[in-house]
Amino acid sequence: MSNKNKSISELMNLTPEGRYDYMVEQIKSEKVIWTLQDQDGCVMLTTEDEDCIPMWPTEETATLWAVDEWKDCEPLAIPLDEFQERWVSGMEDDDLFVAVFPVQEDLGVVVPPFEVNERVSPKIQQKH
Repeated sequence: MSNKNKSISELMNLTPEGRYDYMVEQIKSEKVIWTLQDQDGCVMLTTEDEDCIPMWPTEETATLWAVDEWKDCEPLAIPLDEFQERWVSGMEDDDLFVAVFPVQEDLGVVVPPFEVNERVSPKIQQKH
């Protein structure tokens, strides 16, 4: 079964790396990344070492996080080109990381924004 046809429950049961791979596929095909925002701005998470902005592959998966203390949050669509042009450098300037497709029991993979950008950008052939 391709990742395109996975149900939400199947996605939630993927490993953190599997969720990262799925998110990269979705971003490449849909050209959008999802996060959550409230009246104060984007949701932030803190691990032991990093401050993160959680990001999801779809509006539906982002909405699943909007419970309890985040119940007033709304999904925010970030067009891929805007993510690449403004968010990557802005997040790096603020020393923020991406929490990739977190689920309730698992924060997921935490990576610098340039790494997400590299994975979703088309590969340019290197000339030797």
